[in-house]
Amino acid sequence: MNSEEIFGKLNISEKTINLVNECESIVKENFAKIDAISEYNEYKVIAAFQKNQVSEACLVETTGYGYNDIGRDTLECVYADVFKTDEALVRSQIVCGTHALFIAASSNTRPGDVIYSPCGMPYDTFQTVLGLNGAEGSLKDYNVDFAYTPLKADGSFDFDRIKAEIPEKTKLVEIQRSRGYEARPSYSVDELGELIEFIRKLRPDVTIMVDNCYGEFTETKEPSEVGADMVVGSLIKNPGGGIAPVGGYIVGKERCVELAAARLTAPGLKRELGPSLGNNRPLFMGLFQAPIVTAAAVKGAVLLSCVYEKLGYNVSPRYNETRHDIIQLIDLKSREKLIAFCQGIQKASPVDSMFMPEPDAMPGYDCDIIMAAGTFTSGSSIELSADGPLRDPYRVFYQGGINYPHAKLGVMKSVENLMNL
Repeated sequence: MNSEEIFGKLNISEKTINLVNECESIVKENFAKIDAISEYNEYKVIAAFQKNQVSEACLVETTGYGYNDIGRDTLECVYADVFKTDEALVRSQIVCGTHALFIAASSNTRPGDVIYSPCGMPYDTFQTVLGLNGAEGSLKDYNVDFAYTPLKADGSFDFDRIKAEIPEKTKLVEIQRSRGYEARPSYSVDELGELIEFIRKLRPDVTIMVDNCYGEFTETKEPSEVGADMVVGSLIKNPGGGIAPVGGYIVGKERCVELAAARLTAPGLKRELGPSLGNNRPLFMGLFQAPIVTAAAVKGAVLLSCVYEKLGYNVSPRYNETRHDIIQLIDLKSREKLIAFCQGIQKASPVDSMFMPEPDAMPGYDCDIIMAAGTFTSGSSIELSADGPLRDPYRVFYQGGINYPHAKLGVMKSVENLMNL
C-alpha cells in the first residue's frame, strides 16, 4: 500500500499532503540539528544508567511503606546524574507538575517570605498555588506572599526593573522556562543562566527554582547546570518518554530536595517512604526513551510551524528558530478555529479519536479551556495534544507526539479540519 492510499483511509486530502511534503523538505536541516541533540542526550542518559548500575532488581515493585526500594532509590540517583545535581526526588506520588512546584515552593519558604518571579506572571495553575485567585490551602493562606516583574514587550527579561523591584523578603525566585498560555518566548538554558547569575549578584541568599516543564532534553544541558538550586517537572511530559504513567521530579541542591521530601511525606520520614507500586519499570523505560521522544515532539512542532506559516497564520516560534521546549503557538484569531484545530488533533489520536473535545471549565483556570488529547496516559502532554483558553486572541498551544509520524498526522488532521470550516 502506497502513502496516498493510507492517507486516503485517514481522510487526508491531496492538497494537505502536498503542503506538508513541501514543508518537510524545507525543515530537513532543522531536523538534523534536533537529531544531534537527541543523540547526545540519549548517550547522557545511558551513561547515567550504567554509572548507577541499573539492574533487573531495580524494576521490581514495592508496596506499603516502600522501605529499601532499590529501584526508586537508583532512579533518583540516575536523575541526579542526568541533571548534574546533588539529589533528586522522583516519585509517582507526585501527581503532576503543579504538585511538584507546590511541594518545592512550600517546603523552601516560610511564613513572611516572598516568592518572586522575574519573568512576569506564572502559569495559571501556579497562580492558584500562590493564592492569587483565593484558592483554599494556597501559599497565601500560610502568609507566603508573591511579587513579580513584567517582561519587556519583546518577552525578554527587564534587568533594570528586576534590580529595582526584587522584594527584600524574597526567599524563593521562581522562573518559568516555558511560555505557558502566553505569547512570550520560552527561554534557553543560557538565557536562564544569565538571569540566574544576575539575581545571584543581587541576592546571593535566595533559592532559585526553575519550572522546567516541557523543556527537558530540548537542549544538551539543563537549568541545573547554570546555577538553579531546584529544577522541577512532570513525568507525563518530556522526561517520562510517553511511558511513565504518573509522577514528577524535583532535582537540585541537597538541602532543597531534602526539604521537599519532608513536605511530600512527613518530617523525619522524608525520602525513606513511598512505594514504587510497580512504576519503577515504566519510569526507567520512560527516561531511557525521553531524548528520542522529545526529539519527535520537537520535529512535529517545527513542521506545524512551517505549515501554518505557509497558511498565513502568526506562529511562535517560527520553524527556523532554535527551540527550548516542545510547545508551538499559533494565533488562530477565532473561537471556531481554535475548536476546529483541537478537534482535528483529536481525530489523529490512537485513543478516543471518535470523540470531539469541547470547551469547558477546568480547575486552576479563569476561563473555559479546550483540550485535545487521545492519549494512552490521561493528560500526558508529551503525547500528541493541543489546548488553549477560550479567550482572545484564541491561541492554540500544540505539543507532544511520541513518534514523528503521529505528530505529522496531527498536523495534517488539524489542517483538514480548518479547511472544512
